[in-house]
Amino acid sequence: MQNDPPPTRPEDIVHAEGAKLDYSDAMTYGDYLQLDAILGAQKPLSPDHNELLFIIQHQTSELWMKLMLHELRAAIACVGRDQLGSAFKMLARVSRIMEQLVHAWDVLATMTPPEYSAIRPYLSNSSGFQSAQYRCIEFALGNKNAAMLKPHAHKPALLAQVREAHEAPSLYDESLRLLARRGLPVPASHVERDWTQPYTESAEVEQAWLVVYRDPERYWDLYQLGEELTDLEDAFRLWRFRHVTTVERVIGFKRGTGGTGGVSYLRKMLDVVLFPEIWKLRTDL
Repeated sequence: MQNDPPPTRPEDIVHAEGAKLDYSDAMTYGDYLQLDAILGAQKPLSPDHNELLFIIQHQTSELWMKLMLHELRAAIACVGRDQLGSAFKMLARVSRIMEQLVHAWDVLATMTPPEYSAIRPYLSNSSGFQSAQYRCIEFALGNKNAAMLKPHAHKPALLAQVREAHEAPSLYDESLRLLARRGLPVPASHVERDWTQPYTESAEVEQAWLVVYRDPERYWDLYQLGEELTDLEDAFRLWRFRHVTTVERVIGFKRGTGGTGGVSYLRKMLDVVLFPEIWKLRTDL
């Protein structure tokens, strides 16, 4: 129609301050976030429509795990320096990240068994079992197992990263060392030990935590540390449970693509307790 205004051209868009926007020489949103690289990183190998879901599910999980490791490593260092205020903020963030990872399984669970079967042959031997970041998280939380280094032996840089996490004190190790520094009766066997070995539950460690939990006003920051550890393991247990139920829903009891027992292996992981004395003391209080 003759009275219609002329179409707005991109170059005529005016910023709130009145200046025309010009991104030709400025860093943009896409530049800052490296969106070309991120959004171009999905390379489906099958012709199936549902493979994009499978790829994005795992790529976004790896991004969240990158942030989780960033926070966990910093929190462990803060506990080692008695900087509990900073550690609490980081651990709270880790627990919230775990919630994001838990809900991510809800999306993957929309993939039905026939849909997964259509893409499975294209996965070859690739498996989440081979995630170096996830293994570092397990090690940082104290679930040490030297056999879990083997899936990374073919890539020296990844192996070095995972081995460093395997050899370092875990979050719980540093927490117990903190209790000992505060004069609580943590046995020497749990203050200096071979950090590559799996954690061994101790009645003496539980007694040290019981001192804290029976007098929270006196040991308020240590009491809060115990509850931050509880929140974290609570969230991690939910993630493991949603993992195993989603896998069973999608593939049943087939073996995993990486050679694990699939659901049978994941169910065993449900029995792993990261901070055993923190949970046991609730019965003994």
